[in-house]
Amino acid sequence: MSPLKGIISGLPGVVILEPDVHRDDRGFFLESYRRDELAVFGIDDEFVQDNHSRSNRGVVRGIHYQNLSAPMAKLVRCSAGRMLDVAVDLRAGAPTFGRWEAVELSAHNFRQLYVPVGFGHAFLALDDGTEIQYKCSGYYAPQAEGAVRWNDPEIGIDWPIRDPVVSVRDSAAPSLAEYARDPAFRL
Repeated sequence: MSPLKGIISGLPGVVILEPDVHRDDRGFFLESYRRDELAVFGIDDEFVQDNHSRSNRGVVRGIHYQNLSAPMAKLVRCSAGRMLDVAVDLRAGAPTFGRWEAVELSAHNFRQLYVPVGFGHAFLALDDGTEIQYKCSGYYAPQAEGAVRWNDPEIGIDWPIRDPVVSVRDSAAPSLAEYARDPAFRL
């Protein structure tokens, strides 16, 4: 039996993972990635790239994805601070299209979120100096990248912030309806 706990979300393929953390007076130890244990939850991706970003409190990034010309799943964790991590189903025609799942990831709870191919990814940094590390099942391919507007009311993500810091690119991203009409970027 795997010591890794997984919570299957209401979205197909999206899994919240809780590693077994060993703590004592010296600090802690955990396995942040172990392929055989992830396979128990249906995660069998071969991860080929690791990314690391740092954001200050109030920064929203996303909803980002890569289309099927360069598909990418992500295994996300927070190594410093806290973040609200969000997966959005962008599979046009899927029964859960446009639905989202959010979970708080932090350097203290050690949770991870698996975002499968076909889903967009976004997050809100809840603390200054929040660091996000994620494994990717595909290489970054600028010609395949896309975004859906982070605050689209049709998606309705419940962001716990009034005035986030958002990039120009993310602010100008298409709505979910516009995304659904554009076959070049649909998943």
